[in-house]
Amino acid sequence: MILVTGASGKIGSEAVRLLTAKQLPTRALVRDPARAPQGGAEVAVGDFDLPETLDDALSGVTTLLLISPSVPSQEIAVIDSAVRHGVGHIVKVTNHKATADSPVPRRRDHARIEAHLRATGVAHTLLGPNLFMQNLFAIAPEVKQSHGFTMSTGDGRFGMVDARDVAATAAAIAASPSGHAGRSYLLTGPELITYTDVADALTAALGHKIDYHAISPGTHRKAMLEAGVPEPVATSNAHVFELIANGDAEWLSGDITTITGTQPRSLREFLDDHLAAFG
Repeated sequence: MILVTGASGKIGSEAVRLLTAKQLPTRALVRDPARAPQGGAEVAVGDFDLPETLDDALSGVTTLLLISPSVPSQEIAVIDSAVRHGVGHIVKVTNHKATADSPVPRRRDHARIEAHLRATGVAHTLLGPNLFMQNLFAIAPEVKQSHGFTMSTGDGRFGMVDARDVAATAAAIAASPSGHAGRSYLLTGPELITYTDVADALTAALGHKIDYHAISPGTHRKAMLEAGVPEPVATSNAHVFELIANGDAEWLSGDITTITGTQPRSLREFLDDHLAAFG
């Protein structure tokens, strides 16, 4: 049995779909049964803050696909429950630069979780994606309203990846974890792009000019605060955007193709699939 946490999210729901399509015994962990993915997966209702529900969900599980917002106390509770139940392999979606001394809080959180996972001795695999193409949905309302968008990454390049390709990689490893123990993989799309490239791709796809308005991370942080984004999140996001402007995400990897046998989706393919959201 494969347990997928975060099964109602963009990665988890697609991983569940792919695993059940292969007719593999799959259990989807969700907090709200109304949001459980449709299909042949068994549904387990649980809460990371209620360990007893995790024990029920992990009963009989051999492989765990761990996807969550990376709150250390929560993921550590899941890992500890997995160890108690004899889970043989854990596949964790993490951050590509998870270090204990990172200036970004969520990267430090991932590093703490990874350290705990290693200390348990259970076989595991780490997946570190670059920026998600699905993050572009956040600018979709602005694109629709003003035919432009603001961002504070300057001319920084990034290997933006479709969450569906991350899910496909995670599902492939969960389906056959042998050979992946102790491995870390970096997951990207096929090309390095900037937000100027995003604007150009939207222009081509929508048939009218879309402008990229570059602002400073400090100005962006202020705008996020004014929009109601909690201060820690706004500060962390602005810091990440500044890092991207300075080359933090300027890397590509062929790991998706190596593991799945399929080339990851390009930005244009992503936009073709979701164009209605932007126009």
